[in-house]
Amino acid sequence: MKFVIIGLSITSSWGNGHATTYRALLKELKALGHDILFLEKDVPWYSGNRDMPNPEFCRLGLYKTNEELYSDYKQEVSEADVVIVGSYTQQGVEVGNWAIKTATGVTAFYDIDTPVTLSKLKRQDYEYLNPEIISKYDLYLSFSGGPILKHLENHYGSPMARALYCSVDPDLYYPEEKEKKWQMGYLGTYSTDRQPTVQELLNKPAAEFPDRKFVVAGPQYPEDFPWSKNVERIEHLPPAKHREFYNSQNFTLNVTREDMIKAGYSPSVRLFEAAACGVPIISDHWDGIESIFEPNKEILIARTSSEVAEYFRSISEEERRNIGEQARQKVLQSHTAKARALELVNYVREVRQLSEKV
Repeated sequence: MKFVIIGLSITSSWGNGHATTYRALLKELKALGHDILFLEKDVPWYSGNRDMPNPEFCRLGLYKTNEELYSDYKQEVSEADVVIVGSYTQQGVEVGNWAIKTATGVTAFYDIDTPVTLSKLKRQDYEYLNPEIISKYDLYLSFSGGPILKHLENHYGSPMARALYCSVDPDLYYPEEKEKKWQMGYLGTYSTDRQPTVQELLNKPAAEFPDRKFVVAGPQYPEDFPWSKNVERIEHLPPAKHREFYNSQNFTLNVTREDMIKAGYSPSVRLFEAAACGVPIISDHWDGIESIFEPNKEILIARTSSEVAEYFRSISEEERRNIGEQARQKVLQSHTAKARALELVNYVREVRQLSEKV
């Protein structure tokens, strides 16, 4: 099939997670034999920070204005089998309406920010999506699953809402025999909603185990935050070093944003990255986590520091490795970019079959 995708950015991962998501998905669509054109607005903050200016797995089209988009790519959009508009596309409502009007194939909205999007809709903030356009897209692809999908269909009138979770590239994330520098680590930018959980599930256990080392990697943490003496801070950890970071821990901590907890069924890419490395994950709880990983077999759930401490004391080395390996096998089976590409193709076929019946 021929895909045209209009999205935030694929050329620059600077300040956004969309680029890595698109890259992984499109790489696998290409491997399945599909033709892809990615259209991206050429803006200064990305043009000056392009870490993939010429992607090998798709054709790239840059446009300065919407008028340029409409004139230069009308034929491509009209002839495509699938046209996808992504969340946070600039002037996304206008662009989406043009794409829907122009396209003759399946149209879809790809929401890489579902919990944020729903909050924005509730506040009547229609930066890139409004209630009216949801019913016009043939397909709503959501980073969140569970009840949200029925909400999008029943409340907003989406003809078909399906989960297309984030994923991981197993060529980049895999187990390595590394010295275990840290008992547990956490990778994430500082946020006020996550910090109380980081305090409870990492900093407090660190104080309880002063002979073991812990680590928190990510920017924007307050300089005066009272970390335990055995907590190391890494201000910036580039993606190229993530695999080594995970493989140097006995356990890794997953902490979820408040809006993702409220939405439920919203796994973060960090979950899949760590699991692909075979590192056992200790995570906070949110609705639907059991549908991603099986608790106590593939993931460990903790609500308090005492539960974390109990895991440290009671889990043998053999059991620790086994939990990590079970999670890795689940990811390889269900949460790779290849799995997402196959899901997307199947959703497109589902839309076509329904339209044929009508």
